Amino acid sequence: MVIVMDKYVLLTDSTSDISQKIADEIGVAVLPLQFDLDGLTYRNFADEREMSSEEFYDAMRGGKTAKTSQISVHDFCEYFTPYLEKGQDILYLAFSSGLSGTYSSSLIAIEELEQKYPDRRIISVDTLAASMGEGLLVYYAARMKKDGMGIEELAKWVEDYRLHLCHWFTVDDLHHLKRGGRVSAATAIVGSALNIKPVLHVDNVGHLINMDKARGRKASLNALLDRMAETYYTEGWDTVMIGHGSCRNDADYVASEVKRRFKNIKKVIIGNIGPVIGAHAGPGVLALFFMGESR
Repeated sequence: MVIVMDKYVLLTDSTSDISQKIADEIGVAVLPLQFDLDGLTYRNFADEREMSSEEFYDAMRGGKTAKTSQISVHDFCEYFTPYLEKGQDILYLAFSSGLSGTYSSSLIAIEELEQKYPDRRIISVDTLAASMGEGLLVYYAARMKKDGMGIEELAKWVEDYRLHLCHWFTVDDLHHLKRGGRVSAATAIVGSALNIKPVLHVDNVGHLINMDKARGRKASLNALLDRMAETYYTEGWDTVMIGHGSCRNDADYVASEVKRRFKNIKKVIIGNIGPVIGAHAGPGVLALFFMGESR
């Protein structure tokens, strides 16, 4: 007879940019995606055991470029099986399908595992979110799970609320976006010369979209705060997350402004934007995540 300590487990992936400390606090397991740097492959664990975010961004500043890869079907089966063997069901909250094939791979793995474990419930939900936007959705989901919400109800809750998760980004160097096809070469050259900083967000289908531009770094940071003022929920959602790519001082500035401008916010969590997201945004990426009326 299998004794189950917890009827189901909540899993996510490392693109959520949840630190190991936060993952432990909220009771979530984080599955690593991979990135290649200078011909070597690393797994992006939450505890940064194979490469720290600072080391990664230092390498990018030194001229190195990185490639990323999704979690394979085989790896999903490897990650999911120990929980199923223990008699636990699984709710996996996945990186946006608009940015990666990771969610699709999880569905294929689930189809295979359901044949082997027909008595287990395995659910994958496309968060349509990225970085600590995905992380904030996972954070609130973990809170709901702790309060006793069942697996089916929680999966439905995530689907219902994922489009209220707002992502607003800016980057310090347009050339990283150029390499990823987000801006043209001409835009990157002219924008860099004029000190233009883009303001981006993740849309309703999980794609990263260029929405606006600001002249200078400080103006771009304030633009994120202004966007939050337009749509954020004033009640019921008390936590904000701020992610940064090796620019902690800028993250601290945005955090102080959030606390000054939005009195209902009780907790601001600052974290590293890891290599998988950082590979496409570069050093100096700064992102603000909150729950709002709409994206």
